[in-house]
Amino acid sequence: MLQQAESFGRVAVLMGGSSAEREVSIKSGTAVFEALKRQGVDAIAIDVKENPIEALVGKAIDRVFNVIHGRGGEDGVLQAVLEVLELPYTGSGVMASALTMDKLRTKLCWQGAGLETPKWFILNNEKDIDVCIEKLGFPVIVKPAQEGSSIGMSKANNKDELNKSLETAKHFQCDVLVEAWVQGDEYTVAVLNGEALPVIRLETANEFYDYEAKYQSNSTQYHCPCGLTQQQEEGLKKLAVEACNVVNVKGWGRVDVFIDEHGRSQLIEVNTVPGMTDHSLVPMAAKVAGCEFDELVWRILETTVDE
Repeated sequence: MLQQAESFGRVAVLMGGSSAEREVSIKSGTAVFEALKRQGVDAIAIDVKENPIEALVGKAIDRVFNVIHGRGGEDGVLQAVLEVLELPYTGSGVMASALTMDKLRTKLCWQGAGLETPKWFILNNEKDIDVCIEKLGFPVIVKPAQEGSSIGMSKANNKDELNKSLETAKHFQCDVLVEAWVQGDEYTVAVLNGEALPVIRLETANEFYDYEAKYQSNSTQYHCPCGLTQQQEEGLKKLAVEACNVVNVKGWGRVDVFIDEHGRSQLIEVNTVPGMTDHSLVPMAAKVAGCEFDELVWRILETTVDE
């Protein structure tokens, strides 16, 4: 194991960043760093606050384990820097990272490939409210198109709430995406090196699986086995892999999907730098598959090594 660990060289675990997901990233990065150290890897933890080039200068790094969630770490910017520096890194490349950080453009790609995703509307300002209502009705879910961890998201059941949701989402300085509310069960599927892990069904007492339900609540329930038949679960896993392939996700990722009241799978989004905290879903699914946290971290890092 030690000899194998040495073959990775010096590994920089990049965490933090300057996005709204900074706090979660620090937790994820710390967990990954500690897992690598336990396995004899020469790892260094680096908190990237703003400029990733400055953070890496003089560190003699051989490869990078990227755990920076959100803009600046998950959107192709960091990936482009690492490409220029010729440093192998975990996760997807520049194009896939930039594309999947944008929920709208991801949906357009999926739609073009014939994959189903909820109806949506881009809400530019208050003047578009009535058109949005006409197209989608109520309830709807309002999201900043380029944020993760459900940050800035809210449910709207009427026109007043839609106006308030628009104001909330506009603070994040990106497109405001409004989706038709999907009545059904929410699932998430982790994909590791082209293979789907066991499906998790999410159950929360909140109106939806928001930031509090993800990272703070102890009442959120994660069902794995997910309760689907074997055939249904295999179908969902196949869909998740296909959804990743359409947008060229590599290494690892996590696909969120609803099965609506009519039994149709509705793709929501794909995360290319998923959480690795004690509440996170990829480690949870991996454990059910017999892969403990340290092994999971090792396997993700292995994807940076050319065959």
